[in-house]
Amino acid sequence: MTAAKLHIKTGLPPVSVYSPFDGSLIGSIDPTDAADVSELINRARRGAELSRDLPRHKRASILEGAAQLIERRRRAFSETIVREAGKTLLQAGKEVSRCVNTLKLSAEEAKRNAGEIVAFDAFAGAEQRQGWFTREPLGIITAITPYNDPLNLVAHKLGPAIAGGNAVLLKPSNLTPFSAINLVDALLEAGLPHDVITIAHGDRELVTALISSRDVRMVSFTGGFATGEAISRAAGLKKLAMELGGNAPVIVMNDCNFDKAVEGCVSGAFWAAGQNCIGAQRILVQAALYERFRDAFVAETEKLKAGDPSRDDTDVGPMISARSAERTEATVNDAIAAGATLLCGHRREGSLYHPTVLEGTPRTFRLWSEEVFAPVVMLAPFETIDEAISMANDPEYSLHAGIFTTDLNVALDAANRIEAGGVMINDSSDYRFDAMPFGGFKYGSMGREGVRFAYEDMTQPKVVCINRG
Repeated sequence: MTAAKLHIKTGLPPVSVYSPFDGSLIGSIDPTDAADVSELINRARRGAELSRDLPRHKRASILEGAAQLIERRRRAFSETIVREAGKTLLQAGKEVSRCVNTLKLSAEEAKRNAGEIVAFDAFAGAEQRQGWFTREPLGIITAITPYNDPLNLVAHKLGPAIAGGNAVLLKPSNLTPFSAINLVDALLEAGLPHDVITIAHGDRELVTALISSRDVRMVSFTGGFATGEAISRAAGLKKLAMELGGNAPVIVMNDCNFDKAVEGCVSGAFWAAGQNCIGAQRILVQAALYERFRDAFVAETEKLKAGDPSRDDTDVGPMISARSAERTEATVNDAIAAGATLLCGHRREGSLYHPTVLEGTPRTFRLWSEEVFAPVVMLAPFETIDEAISMANDPEYSLHAGIFTTDLNVALDAANRIEAGGVMINDSSDYRFDAMPFGGFKYGSMGREGVRFAYEDMTQPKVVCINRG
């Protein structure tokens, strides 16, 4: 049985999946009727029992086996990402590598993070007691994943969930379902019992039914703020883990390694056509360096080739749809009308939106405070580090930030004062290692991804205490 057969067949018409680059039909998926969610829940209940009873070495073996299968089929997995998500071959290959690492980290977590001894005798009167706590599965987890990292962000939910002995109701993006299906196929081939993961494809009505069931113990969601708020209202009393996007600042100090800063910021701004929640959106450059940095940054940006993501020489692929590119074009038009100056880019060809650089964007304009999720970056000068940190902290939500400087004291001071889930020193904001805790600060911050941290969110401690007195 393949992952494509793990959801319930309905009489609903199939959902077609198209290439974001040329609009060609990739394939179709059978949607799940929200009325059938009770049957999915029943399947997940069986899966939760099977998953809980898997010994830790078996969970680890399954995750390791799936990682090996994906590594051997690297080209096929990469090509699927290119076709359905529009990432370039280079970017897709790196996502496959990260997925392999995520599954391997999950396998290690299954064996390592079983609990701890509790020192009961640390409290007077408890000397005759000894015991421990274990980490036990929650049960059923609903996982909802986006289109921008259609393989690795699914692995970040499935890997820790399986390591912890849970069952998963997986709802991948309708725009990019096949990478998720391929990942689940690899897990099944590696020995995962079929009912442990159930894939559901559908719309908002389906999602509401999946998250509101009392049998679901946790919802893990990656996506936008509006959807996250709707999920939090509908989910009821259960654990929520949400990664809701960002608007990353990168600070460039006068004393930075100039070439490294330019290279890092260009990559950080335009990787995956800017559809990257930790991509650099606001680059803040110290005034004495600003004009030199601006000219070099624009020159390097103009060298980027936007086009067919299946070609080896393409640097920037399409956005996920022509509609997304149109919205981006309209947002940049509004920014220019509000006072921003266009330095390069701002050309759209269907779903292709050429890398765009602005300066002088008013801090009151929404592009400064909201996530653009597109190949658009704003440059702005500052005088002092205090001013830069104030500018960096403007938005009410924050995932990552970056700073380029050779002064360790400045770097550590900035890391302490910037309100973000991660501060990358001498890296762009878009650096992420899959073992580290990953999530946002301020509004909407709920939980952390990163294998160990997601695993702990997806398990619950159980204390065993023996009274020898």
